[in-house]
Amino acid sequence: MFGTIRNVPSATVTGMTVPSGASSPSNPSNPPSPHAAVAERVIGSILQAAAPAVSPDGHWVAFVVARVDMAKNTTRTQVWLGPTDGSSAPRPVTGGDHDGGPAFTPDSRTLLFTSRRSPKKGESTLHALAVDRPGETRTVATMKDGIDGVTVSPDGRWVAFISRTPDDRYSAPGAEDGDESWQSPRKIERFFSALNGEGWVFDRPAHVYVVPVDGTAEPRNLTPGEFQHDSPSWAPDSRSLVVGAPRHDTWDLDFAQDVYRVGLDGTVAALTHHTGNYGHPAEGPGGVVLIGADNPAEYPQNMKVGLVPSAGGDPVWLSAALDRTFECTSGGRNPIWDGDAVLAMAEDRGTTQLFRVPTDGSGPVALTSGPITVKGFDHAGGTTVLVIGRVDEVADVFVLDGGTLRRLTDFAARYRAAAEPLPWERFTVPCTDGSGEIDAWIMRPKGFAEGQRYPVLLNVHGGPHTQYGETFFDEAQLQAAAGFVVLMSNPRGGSGREQAWGQAIMGPKHPTAPGSGWGGVDVDDVMAVLDGALARYPFCDPARVGMLGGSYGGYMATELATRFSHRFAAICSERAVNNVYTEEYTSDISTIFRAEHGPSHLADPEEYVRLSPVTRVRDITCPFLIIHSEQDLRCPISQAEELFVAMRLLGKDVTFYRFPGENHELSRSGSPVHRRMRAEILLDFFADHLTAK
Repeated sequence: MFGTIRNVPSATVTGMTVPSGASSPSNPSNPPSPHAAVAERVIGSILQAAAPAVSPDGHWVAFVVARVDMAKNTTRTQVWLGPTDGSSAPRPVTGGDHDGGPAFTPDSRTLLFTSRRSPKKGESTLHALAVDRPGETRTVATMKDGIDGVTVSPDGRWVAFISRTPDDRYSAPGAEDGDESWQSPRKIERFFSALNGEGWVFDRPAHVYVVPVDGTAEPRNLTPGEFQHDSPSWAPDSRSLVVGAPRHDTWDLDFAQDVYRVGLDGTVAALTHHTGNYGHPAEGPGGVVLIGADNPAEYPQNMKVGLVPSAGGDPVWLSAALDRTFECTSGGRNPIWDGDAVLAMAEDRGTTQLFRVPTDGSGPVALTSGPITVKGFDHAGGTTVLVIGRVDEVADVFVLDGGTLRRLTDFAARYRAAAEPLPWERFTVPCTDGSGEIDAWIMRPKGFAEGQRYPVLLNVHGGPHTQYGETFFDEAQLQAAAGFVVLMSNPRGGSGREQAWGQAIMGPKHPTAPGSGWGGVDVDDVMAVLDGALARYPFCDPARVGMLGGSYGGYMATELATRFSHRFAAICSERAVNNVYTEEYTSDISTIFRAEHGPSHLADPEEYVRLSPVTRVRDITCPFLIIHSEQDLRCPISQAEELFVAMRLLGKDVTFYRFPGENHELSRSGSPVHRRMRAEILLDFFADHLTAK
């Protein structure tokens, strides 16, 4: 549900260099971190592709290129364009710092993209750029609060997109520049009124807008009111769109989301019946395909590809023969029609592949294979383009020619020259109860030499229904570059496997799919992977093992510290859930955890207290690092504060770092400077504690 190394005093141990004393990158009076160069190189060199869009004639592909700019403390994005036949190299066609969202007009001659080119702070802009002829970039629309999901109608007349519609309180006299002392009070009537990374959303609902492609009229709001909308897709006749939205009165209580038809005249009609979690619709000749699952009050589920008639009805699940989720950790988009089938992405045991899903129900057919992660795709004019990453390759653009991937960009080669990313080895470990096997990966440290032993960092992913896998992960590269063995796995509760695997850690009192609960078989699996790796790989030093995780992985870090402190030389718990009971009161998604744990925190508070590792803090004996962001709404900063207060009062070895101006996504999309500082803190902490024994 959720960079040259400076000269500092150090002590050399087998396999790595360790600083003689801890230092704080946030305190200029302390010496610089010995890992500053590693963090600068791994994070500061990132340059990769995303969000491909194929022109309707199949000749062009536009995509977004993201580049970390450490000097300016930002991530810059530009739109690039290239021919899909590879006859010339792709090139940047926009010059802004925050350009994205490419989409073509039906004649393939005009490329639309989003930007922030308004002179007013916070506004977003939509632009059109000629592809095959000279011409000035023109502005199609300017919006107060973001533009997303840009899509052009099949008849070429309209552009639809999602934008937030701010309440009048945001533009009241005195409040235009964000001075909240002038704003009227907020009247809260539903849950999920604010979201991590977005702030308040109930008074800034995401609406569907349309504007003429030529920009000759102002954007028109088709869905005014309180409800949120996403993933717009045009009907073939260009007279309406299909969208995902929770628009019924009890959506915040039953967690249902539906697919709706939104007419250009402003009419809104439900196509599904408030009985599931349905979204990412796309209408084609056979009806409306979507991605979703029945019973929205049950989490997690493997999200499937379904089909409903254009007039509405219950979904017929087209992908049921493949028990994998089509809601992917690497990202997602609406399925795309391709004749009598649709194209969609699904996870499979650490990989993410592209599938063709026939509408006759015969089952998904994989179009890609191997140790890759498909991060995005598009298909038009008989051409399929994908953005793909590997463990030692940042994301590049590829064309799918039959069963062969043809590379169009070389960002992975550029990154390899700058940062020298490392590969890893996949292995499996049996579950201790004999019920299956756990997928795991091990990365040897930079400068690895046979016959030496190295310190180990055991990582646990967040979610819990997400996966580690065959994709570039800067965390692993940072740890290996600093001299650690990196160990990762996908224990039960994660995604990429059959639904029963993901549901194995639902609460023991869950009414429909009872499991072990958090801290049950997931802990067994993680420890089995650690034991299996130590037994299989003699270069792993069992006396120098550290552990870390974020979000649910942070929960697991604190939980393991309360039960296995004797096994770990140090542990870091980041953006964690430490008190499951108070989390259900204070998170931006509070009240939804009963979908996983079973009873509500009101009906059975003891169950939530039982799950909470903060109640077992006395059992933590290893050195412990807490990292948390002050604007984290998913796992509020109070989760870290509760743990720190308890550990400090008990005289535990605890260090607590708070990051201002950051939210739950610090490690993934925080400011580059904060991401570098965080990396230095982590690497320094483990280097200081994982010394030779």
